[in-house]
Amino acid sequence: MMGALAGARLRTLGLLGRRRAAGAWLGCGALGLALLGATWPAGALAAELSAGEVRARIADATGAPPDLADLDLAGLDLAGVDFQSADLRGSVLKDANLEGADLSGANLDLVILRDANLKGATLAGASAFQTVFSGGDLAGADLAGADVIAKFERSNLQGANLAGANLAADMTNQSMGLLRAHLTKANLAGANLAGAKLSRCIAEFADFTDADLAGADLSRCELAGADFTGANIAGADFTEADVRGARFVDVAGREQAIGME
Repeated sequence: MMGALAGARLRTLGLLGRRRAAGAWLGCGALGLALLGATWPAGALAAELSAGEVRARIADATGAPPDLADLDLAGLDLAGVDFQSADLRGSVLKDANLEGADLSGANLDLVILRDANLKGATLAGASAFQTVFSGGDLAGADLAGADVIAKFERSNLQGANLAGANLAADMTNQSMGLLRAHLTKANLAGANLAGAKLSRCIAEFADFTDADLAGADLSRCELAGADFTGANIAGADFTEADVRGARFVDVAGREQAIGME
């Protein structure tokens, strides 16, 4: 079954096709367990390639996106590496150092980046469907326009750029339940979320202090206990969002926010 599903994930698939293939893959093998929160036994993961071998594979991919899919790259120091448009689907980069790396346009679907260092990394235009960033450091990272229906629990996104990013629930692929962004207890202080789509996200107790949420879609989000102190919420849509216990102290644009009766 794994072989058939893997073969079906053609590189020419559009975003919708990639999402459907990824959703089917969630139930398969150790990767599916990791996405559902399982932990790897100590010492169970040893990187298949060295950092130097990863760089060499990228350098050798002349005229084509580097193929780094389904690899264990956990713990590698890949700071500053150019991964533009690389195919990293299903790879494990837990605890990896990707500070300042360029992942713009990369396919990060189903990648495990738990506790990884992505400070200042560029992920603009990347696809990160059901990717696990939980506990990672994405301070100052650029995710503008990225498609990131992913897990960010307890992640540091302070000052990150998510302008125009799509974190909204995927309502076309629900065979495994509601697939949506998870931002519980994430630090989004000072982040740029202008125009971002976060519909149906879970962001309970998230820190949105001083964030720019102008025009963002937070409809039907679970925002209980979240802190929006000092945030700009002009034009933001909170329709049917659960904001019980959330703080809206000194926010800008409250009068222009939608669904804040």
